[in-house]
Amino acid sequence: MKGIEIAKKLNISTSALRHYEAWEIVPKVERAENGYRIYSKEHEAYFQCIRALNTGFGMDLVKRVMPKIISGDIHDALWLINKAQVDLHTEKEIVYKTLAILDSKDLTDLPDMKYYSKKSFTIGEVAKEANVSASAIRHWEREGLIEPSRHKESGFRIFSLSDIRRVFIIRTIQRAVFSLDIVREVLEDIDKNDILRTKEMALQSLQYIDHLLVEQIRGIASLQKPLDVVGEKKPGVS
Repeated sequence: MKGIEIAKKLNISTSALRHYEAWEIVPKVERAENGYRIYSKEHEAYFQCIRALNTGFGMDLVKRVMPKIISGDIHDALWLINKAQVDLHTEKEIVYKTLAILDSKDLTDLPDMKYYSKKSFTIGEVAKEANVSASAIRHWEREGLIEPSRHKESGFRIFSLSDIRRVFIIRTIQRAVFSLDIVREVLEDIDKNDILRTKEMALQSLQYIDHLLVEQIRGIASLQKPLDVVGEKKPGVS
């Protein structure tokens, strides 16, 4: 089978196929005497799987999963995929929480009142609550998006309920639009008690998360052919 035939089926370039080969996320490709690559039905199944997984999970995860499939480490590969699905569910819960926070005045009326009854929080506590890295929070501080106070003696950052609210909003909006300039505009709206655009973006994030879920399921379904191939190669499997 020629690479151009597979590329045409998948609506990608032949150079993309060569990239996948170079990344070692497809089985080794043999060459004919003239140097041309010889692709099999097995390679086609892997290429199809890669394209399907990429849509829902991203190429970074595909690069980790496919070598494990090829080497027969099936469970390790599936657990990586499972973790990505758990992360997607967590992302949805964070967006829901952001929507609740937008409607809250001081967060004490949220279901988790006991936690939010505190007056101040460390950067670690905020990072854990918003499911974001402490380095991301520091970056947002350097960009002037948040301004936590500092402990007079230790110099450690002290985050208020208002700061936590802001972190949730920044996190959700940035993941939706990727632009800090847009985030700044949204925060300015919120400072003026205008949360309409922020809510719209959060709801768009939920729609995108639902879209990713569907694509992830399709990607998982596409794994069956490569898994069958691996199973057939195992000793004792007819």
